[in-house]
Amino acid sequence: MQTTEVEPQVGLNSGRRMPVLGMGTATYPIPPDETITTAVIDAIALGYRHFDTASVYGSERAVGRAIATALERGLVGSREELFVTTKLWCTDMHADRVVPALQESLRTLGLEYIDLYLIHYPVRLKGEKQIVFTSEDMMTVDMPTVWEAMEKCQSLGLAKSIGVSNFTCKKLADLLNHARIPPAVNQVSRHCVEVHPIWQQRKLRDFCSEKGIHVSAYSPLGAVGVFWGSDAVLECEEVKRIAQSMGKSRAQVNKLLPLPCAERKHCSTKSCRQLIIDLISTIPYRLMYGQVCLRWGVEQGVSVVVKSFNKERLKENMEIFDWRLKEEDKERLSLIIPQKRLILVEPFISPNGFYKSHADFWDGDV
Repeated sequence: MQTTEVEPQVGLNSGRRMPVLGMGTATYPIPPDETITTAVIDAIALGYRHFDTASVYGSERAVGRAIATALERGLVGSREELFVTTKLWCTDMHADRVVPALQESLRTLGLEYIDLYLIHYPVRLKGEKQIVFTSEDMMTVDMPTVWEAMEKCQSLGLAKSIGVSNFTCKKLADLLNHARIPPAVNQVSRHCVEVHPIWQQRKLRDFCSEKGIHVSAYSPLGAVGVFWGSDAVLECEEVKRIAQSMGKSRAQVNKLLPLPCAERKHCSTKSCRQLIIDLISTIPYRLMYGQVCLRWGVEQGVSVVVKSFNKERLKENMEIFDWRLKEEDKERLSLIIPQKRLILVEPFISPNGFYKSHADFWDGDV
């Protein structure tokens, strides 16, 4: 794959288009800005055009600097070629704070508009931005007025599209009952409403498809490497089997030929074809387990947002567009049991809080 190749895009109900592979920037502890900036610049050079941040991640400034640097260096032709997502944190889930919160994010990013603005969680908190909170910080969510303010963000041109994150079918249905502008995206994260081979969320995906809402999977590999993450997705035996059984595609093997066919004047088309066949049979190609999971998501019609600040891993994640899963492998993945969540959003659950149980938070879809 050429490093300048740009990934495919999906159409949103807002009329905008979103690249199906995004680079996430959420991690803890938060790394130095220079680390994030360098990684985003590397990603742009590799062909990434979709970048996901949030006010609570502490990465907006670094992402903005990377975009400015990439534009200065000519790594990307214009701001319009990039798709940037940020999110409304729970402490700003008040109608009068939504627009100011986005304006603050834009100042931090150094951008005039955001491509996608998401409600981070269906949760409202007291106080200032905080990751650690107690049940006393939880408040009742006035979703109609908050969503009206989100719609204002789009009407003002501050956000090209608006959406939600970690919403269940019921929460989406309730929102659609009063929304003037429907959410373009429901981003489902490793922390709450997961989408990956061992929790496939068919009901939610079908509901969103019916309503014209695109599903985007954040941390579709299980958020390995952070305290809230799990390696269960990458350790799934079926995922491992598929990765280990995949052979190089003809296009991939063709890149291993010593010279282009036009320069190999002594060889015929037949001999070149035989060389490719020989290479396919003798050079095993084992996909990274994560590539199987990402490709599964893309083939399900889901966009995938993956966090990595490692250049080689960024490149590996990008190499999912020149091959497809076999039909029998997709069928085997669809039959993985038991289907299970990997985390149970404990911080949001409290007998004294707004969500008193996991069933309450997930509206029965536990």
